[in-house]
Amino acid sequence: MTRFDTIVVGAGMSGMTSARMLADAGQRVVVLEGRDRIGGRMNTDRASGFPVDLGASWIHGIDGSPLWDLTQALGIPTLEYTVGSFQVGGRPIENFDGDGAAMDAAATAQWIADVDEADRLLVEEIASSAPGDTYLDVTERALDRSGLDAERIDEIREFFRHRVEEQCGAWIGDLDAHGLDEDAIDGDEVIFPRGYDELPRRIGAGLDVRLNHTVTGVSRSASGVVVTAEGEDFTADRVIVTVPLGVLKTGRIAFTPPLPDEVSGPIERLGMGVFNKVFVQFPERFWNEDSYVIRALGEAGEHWHSWYDVSAVSGLPTLLTFAAGPFGRRMQELSDEDVVADSVAALRALYGTRVPAPTAHWITRWGQDRFSDGSYSHLAVGSSHHDHDALAGPVDDVLHFAGEATWGEEPATVGAAFYSGHRAAERILGRPVDLAAFAAAIREREQTADR
Repeated sequence: MTRFDTIVVGAGMSGMTSARMLADAGQRVVVLEGRDRIGGRMNTDRASGFPVDLGASWIHGIDGSPLWDLTQALGIPTLEYTVGSFQVGGRPIENFDGDGAAMDAAATAQWIADVDEADRLLVEEIASSAPGDTYLDVTERALDRSGLDAERIDEIREFFRHRVEEQCGAWIGDLDAHGLDEDAIDGDEVIFPRGYDELPRRIGAGLDVRLNHTVTGVSRSASGVVVTAEGEDFTADRVIVTVPLGVLKTGRIAFTPPLPDEVSGPIERLGMGVFNKVFVQFPERFWNEDSYVIRALGEAGEHWHSWYDVSAVSGLPTLLTFAAGPFGRRMQELSDEDVVADSVAALRALYGTRVPAPTAHWITRWGQDRFSDGSYSHLAVGSSHHDHDALAGPVDDVLHFAGEATWGEEPATVGAAFYSGHRAAERILGRPVDLAAFAAAIREREQTADR
């Protein structure tokens, strides 16, 4: 039986990053992945002849981003798309009021000003919040102080709820008051016209990745670790577990001996949200040519509230909308036909007969995916930002964790997955790993393979 230096569980962004860095340092590394593909929650569907990112889509803020630097170094093309973080303005947005009527420039400006003022008050309420306060608590206090009329407050309330659902995949009353503290975006946001999974696939090229190897047990001792996958035991000096928080919460991986409270506590306290995507393609565009987003406010947007124009990726008129939090969990129980019909009906409430019958669709159900059991982590009531970083371990110097849920500075992002994989590799090697050299080594391998 081959003994490895390090076993990596999971072939997503964090797993591929740590495995590549360790292999480049001369370690014997094997990656065990339950899926039949690399990428994890970065999942690009190319069956229609163009990429559809069913999982992660954006780099949320490119200024000072090592993930952006890696993307640039690898020559991966991107498209600027700076409203992926559910912003109220900043780019052309077609807003519709609670009755489904298009808002003119003056009404839109007033709406943006209302949200800006409510957000200013919200920052104050969060700063003075008590342990156990939810994001719903602090938003209601801010709205109470706003002095706005009831209708305008209702629209902002709805906006706050949807913002939490899109950013965290959770109900606003389940999110801690500090749940969006790390949500600042620095610089433009970008999407990937060739598909986001190009990153982990290129990072992982040439690694020993065993697909269809679902890990069910991790045992640690003074002599190292034994990882069980598909009835086969793999031994190594150490292991990095990069499965999503949702999988850790299910207990489907048995840790022997049990995880200490320092790690099991964060697993229990942190939340795992559901954020599903619905892409709908149309034979012709019925929205404004320069609009980034169609957004229904208030009652008109109770369920389907934002549609993002992602036509540039395929060259065909395509809108992307989301079903997240409790609505997302309900939606994923429905058939594709029912989901599409309901979302298109919401568009017709805004545009009437201008909305034609769709020609294609793509729908995700991340909450039903046994390899993720949700979309990404969030700060549930009773948890703290420290829980994210504490989850990384290590445990007994042989068991490490990585993935977006283990990076407190910006969890729930591909950047967090990348940085956490980098951190795990550095901890195992006991020295820094230069990210510019990491990218250069990937390019050099690719150029050598092309010769």
